[in-house]
Amino acid sequence: MTELATAPAQAPIAAESRFYNARLTRRVDLTESLAFMWVRFDGEPVMFEPGQYLTIGVESNGKLVQRPYSVASSARELHDGYEFYLRLVIAGTFTPLLWRLPVGHAMSMKGPKGKFVLEPDDDRIHVFISSGTGIAPFISMMKTLLADGVPRRAVVLHGASYEHDLGYRELLEAWQSEGTYPVTYIPTVSRPGTPQNSTWAGRVGRVESIVPAVYDELSLTPDNSIAYICGNPDMITAVDATLLGRGFPEAQVKKELYWPKGKEPRAAGVNVPQP
Repeated sequence: MTELATAPAQAPIAAESRFYNARLTRRVDLTESLAFMWVRFDGEPVMFEPGQYLTIGVESNGKLVQRPYSVASSARELHDGYEFYLRLVIAGTFTPLLWRLPVGHAMSMKGPKGKFVLEPDDDRIHVFISSGTGIAPFISMMKTLLADGVPRRAVVLHGASYEHDLGYRELLEAWQSEGTYPVTYIPTVSRPGTPQNSTWAGRVGRVESIVPAVYDELSLTPDNSIAYICGNPDMITAVDATLLGRGFPEAQVKKELYWPKGKEPRAAGVNVPQP
């Protein structure tokens, strides 16, 4: 087994492995710590429901290091593979390895799994609420519905620390302005006083803090809407409590955690949906 050349302090990454059945085909960096990556099976692709996740990994020091991530692409568009929206966690186990992979490098990929999927034939307004990279499954859902010619009315609330961290902003703004998709896009930044947000003129505060105002402004009720939430467990807990307090039944507030509450990774921000 050969290994890529690495600095002494870096864990080695196996160039070949019995675990590998896919490869990194494309990468687009949004910031130094946020990137869109595409991974394709070496064989035939597997179908998945929008909202599900795949587990990707590499071998290092004789072990398969892997993590599950929500798919951001539609199952109807797998030319480059499965798209993932990922954040580098400096103290993490997997993403520092992933960030070093060149395009074309072999990888492991398993799945799909997950029950965080769209309700069938639901014509209520879909309110997609996310923080950070938690927006990924909602992009998959909307791309798939659009490809199938049955887009559902949607409101997308997305929170990030900084304006430049708002992944898929250009896509969502284009859909909204051009009428490509019936979506209302509402981003918010949680650190408005920082230099990185000096030009920001939109909403401020964590995404959970703007939920009451948005629901009031758009007249969103249990009769006309359903909520899907993905991201940090504290955010999900807060939004869940807000919506239940507004009379939404539990079944109408669908949730996907990055990690189980109380079991956060060493550094926040990694998108690790749970089975």
